[in-house]
Amino acid sequence: MRIKNREAGFRVVLTNPELKKEDRKTMQEPILKQSTKRWIFRWIHIVFSIPIIGYIYSPFEQIPNYARPTRYFYVPVMVLSGLWMWKGHWVRRLFSKNPS
Repeated sequence: MRIKNREAGFRVVLTNPELKKEDRKTMQEPILKQSTKRWIFRWIHIVFSIPIIGYIYSPFEQIPNYARPTRYFYVPVMVLSGLWMWKGHWVRRLFSKNPS
């Protein structure tokens, strides 16, 4: 048995020469599919934008109640999820161990 290199988003695979080729193939599947990752980040982005819309359209007297969580939690999470959806492939390539 030998240990294969660990790729980003893949499980560590111990290969055994006695294993059938199709068994090795199923062991190397990604933990989450790309479509599932996009779906998760898209919904994080949408859900965290709802309080920001409430902050913008709330009555002026209630804005101080929403200011701190909006500035320090909702906006950063929404910005980071948006940046990850936009340039996540670039960040993964920057930190990957395989030169491309």
